[in-house]
Amino acid sequence: MTTRPIPTIAIMPDHQLSVTELVEKWCVQLCEVLNRDYEKRYDNYRCRFHLSSGRKYWKILETEGSVHAFVDKKTGEVYKPASWSSPAKGIRFDLRLIKDREWLHENADWAGGYLYCK
Repeated sequence: MTTRPIPTIAIMPDHQLSVTELVEKWCVQLCEVLNRDYEKRYDNYRCRFHLSSGRKYWKILETEGSVHAFVDKKTGEVYKPASWSSPAKGIRFDLRLIKDREWLHENADWAGGYLYCK
């Protein structure tokens, strides 16, 4: 197993963070879930998923340069990408909801199958 640096926001207590900071923390956690899923499936592990900040969205990016998902910075709503610069219509998950976060931690896969409409 490869060790990765832990972002500061990931260890901050939730009660000290604003909603937008909590959304960032949840995005970091989702990236870790995706990285663990990839690591579990493949031996040639390298850090695949990371965040990129845009004006309105956090982009969850893969190492190869493709967009895995968009997350609204203010609301925590998760979207499947429609293109490099915009999300598809329709909210897939809401990170503010504990039920959605728990489901993602158990079921999110590195390939993004969980982002297709249910």
